[in-house]
Amino acid sequence: MPSPQDITALSFEAALQRLEAIVRQLESGDAPLEAAIGLYEEAQALKAHCEARLSSAEARIAQLQLDPDGRPVSESPFPG
Repeated sequence: MPSPQDITALSFEAALQRLEAIVRQLESGDAPLEAAIGLYEEAQALKAHCEARLSSAEARIAQLQLDPDGRPVSESPFPG
C-alpha cells in the first residue's frame, strides 16, 4: 500500500484512476482477504484525497465572479 505521502502527491486524475482499479479488483473477488483489506484501506485514503482535491477546486471556483462586462474575475480570499 502506498504511504499517505505517496497518495497526497497524486493528481486528482491519477488518484481516481487508481481508486477505480482497486474497485475493479475488489469486485472481481480475486484478492485474498488480507490483500482485500489492504486494498480497501488504500481506497479509503484515495477517496479522502479525491474529496479534498474536489473541495479545494470548488472553493477556487466559488471565488470566481463576473465583472460588469461579463468577464470572469477572481475575488481575493483576503480582505483589503
